[in-house]
Amino acid sequence: MGMPMSIHLRGDDLARPEVEKAVATAYALLARMDEIFSTWSPDSQVSRLRRGELALSDCDPLVHQAARIGGQAEELTSGAFTTLLPDADGMPRFDPAGLVKGWAVDLAGDELRGLPGVSWCINAGGDVRAGRHQHVPPTGEDAMAWRIGIENPYDRSQIARVVPLTDGAVATSGTAARGAHLFDPHTRQAVGRPGSTSVVGPDLLWSDIWATALFVGGATTRAAFAEHPAYEVVDL
Repeated sequence: MGMPMSIHLRGDDLARPEVEKAVATAYALLARMDEIFSTWSPDSQVSRLRRGELALSDCDPLVHQAARIGGQAEELTSGAFTTLLPDADGMPRFDPAGLVKGWAVDLAGDELRGLPGVSWCINAGGDVRAGRHQHVPPTGEDAMAWRIGIENPYDRSQIARVVPLTDGAVATSGTAARGAHLFDPHTRQAVGRPGSTSVVGPDLLWSDIWATALFVGGATTRAAFAEHPAYEVVDL
């Protein structure tokens, strides 16, 4: 998926075999999602699909699911999120990268959730998903909360806000790190304005989708977001 990913754990006896197995399974799942969806790899199913070498009907069921999620996201965000992005020649091609990262991390987290006494955090290029075993308390001295810093987009050496997480996600979209790389489906142009939009929510899939949509979208998208109170926006 074109970025580093890391898994971090807190808790009791993290060297026990079931912990090592769960972490290995989570990393294998992330690698499998990258193998299917990466637009950086010419051999991935999505790259072959984009070149016309593979039909959608011949792709892994996960690709079909990504297309369905993308359609749902486009509808919910009033068209501010799309999986049809221009390629190097300006032609619209299926590119689910804007949702696959969060989705893959959520699925990897599911492999860690059953570890007794463990709190976990997955960092995917600065977007974060945290979780815990059901018997790890969500608040208090034993909560093992993760403190997630949101970078100041105008001074990347500074942290603008810290979000404590025991079970949830933080995703950020903006131009500070990668420049004008976000595509506005309405104007058909890249968005180059300064600043950033972060979304804090229960999962990384939809937090990431909403962060992108809110950064590029307008008032209609903001009104649509207001119908989802489980998610909070942080504009900088």
